[in-house]
Amino acid sequence: MMRDMLDRFAGMGMRFPSPAELGEMSVALGLAALALAVGVLVGQRVGAQLAGLWHRVLGEHANGIQPRLCRITRYLTTALLLSPLTGAWPWHPPTTLLLGILLGLVMALAVVEVLRGLGLPRLITWAMGTIAFASLLSKTMGGLGVIEALLARIGFDIGTRRLSLLSLLTVAVTVILIYALVRLANRLLAEWIGRAHGLDATQRLLGQKLASIAILAVAFFVGIDLLGIDLTSFAVFSGAFGLAIGFGLQKTVGNLIAGIILLMDRSIKPGDVIVVGDSFGWVNKIGVRAVSVITRDGKEHLIPNENLMTQEVENWSYTDRNVRVRIPVTVAYGCDLELAQDLMLRAATDSPRVLDTPAPNVWLTALGENGAAHDILIWISDPESGVGNVKSDVLNRLWILFGEHGITVPAPRRDVHMRALPPAE
Repeated sequence: MMRDMLDRFAGMGMRFPSPAELGEMSVALGLAALALAVGVLVGQRVGAQLAGLWHRVLGEHANGIQPRLCRITRYLTTALLLSPLTGAWPWHPPTTLLLGILLGLVMALAVVEVLRGLGLPRLITWAMGTIAFASLLSKTMGGLGVIEALLARIGFDIGTRRLSLLSLLTVAVTVILIYALVRLANRLLAEWIGRAHGLDATQRLLGQKLASIAILAVAFFVGIDLLGIDLTSFAVFSGAFGLAIGFGLQKTVGNLIAGIILLMDRSIKPGDVIVVGDSFGWVNKIGVRAVSVITRDGKEHLIPNENLMTQEVENWSYTDRNVRVRIPVTVAYGCDLELAQDLMLRAATDSPRVLDTPAPNVWLTALGENGAAHDILIWISDPESGVGNVKSDVLNRLWILFGEHGITVPAPRRDVHMRALPPAE
C-alpha cells in the first residue's frame, strides 16, 4: 500500500520526503519549537517591562501599542531566532520550505500587531502581513528575485517611465510605512510636549500642532526621495496645480493660519467659555480648521477659526473666570421692600455656586407700573457649568422665602376705560 502511494506521488510529479529528510524536518521543527518557547518567555518578561516603559514614555497615547507589546516581543524574538537558523545549515528543500513558512508567519503576525497598535485599518494591516510573509518565504527559498522580475514585467509604459505591479506595490508599502511612522512620531511628540511644565496649555497645544505639521512635511519629502520621484519634471504642472489649489483652498489655509494665531496670542484656549453669535459654550479643542465649542445642550458646534478672528467674540474666562450674572425680580407695591431685598440676598447667598467674594448684591432698578423692579447680582467662577441653572436655583429658593414671609410678586394689571356709545337714532 505504501508502495502504491509513493508511485502515485511520483506520477503527479511530487516526491515523498526520504527518511533522512523527515529526520531533518523533525530536528528543524524541534529547533523552531524551542525558538517559539524562548519567544513566549521573553514576551512575558521583557514584553511586560517594555509595556511599562512604553506607558511611562507615551502616557495616554500608549493605549494602542502597549497591550500588544508582549505579543510583538514574542513574535519578533521568535523571528530573530528563526532567521539565522534558516541559513545555519544546508537544509534540504522540504526543511527550508518549512522554516520559511514559520519565519514568514511569525514576522507577518508581528507586522499586523504593530500596525494595528498604531491604529491602521484591519484590511491594510493584514495586507502588509501577507506581503511580509510572501517576501520572507520567497527569500528563504531563494526565489525573491524571480518574483520581483515577474512583478516588474506585469505593467505598461507611460512615456519614459514604466508603471508595473512591482512599482505600485513598492509605492503602497512605502506610503503605509511612512504613515505608520508619522502616527508614531506624532504620539511621541504630543506626549513629550504635553509634559513640558514650562509651557501652559495653549503653548503646548500650539507646539503639538506645529510639530505635527513639521512631521508631515518631513514625511512627504522623505517619501518623495525613497520613491525616486523627480519633482523638477513636474515644475510647470505643479505651478499651475498649486495656483488652482491656492484659490480652492484659500479658506482652509486661512483657517489654518487663524488657528495658529489664536494659539499664539492665547486669546482663546481650551476650557474658555465663549459666545460667538448664537453659540454659547466652552471650548473643547482648537483644530486645524475649526474650534469645537460644546454647548450646555451637549451639542458640539464647529466654528471656523477665521470666524473667531473676524467676528466679535465674548470670552467669559479670558483674564478672569469670575462672571457676574443678573437675575431680575419684581415685587408688588405694598410689600416690605427692605425685607424683600434681604430675602433676595439670602436666596443668592444660600445657592452653592454663588461666590462669597465678590459678595452678592441687590439693586433697585426701577419703580415700574406693576411693582418695584430689582436686579440680584451674583458672581460665579464656573461659567462652563451654565448660567440658567444657577438662576433657577436662586429663584426657587427666593420663591420659597417669599411664600414664607408674605412677599408677593405683582400680576400684570390693565385699566380699561369704557366710553358711552351715542344713542341709536
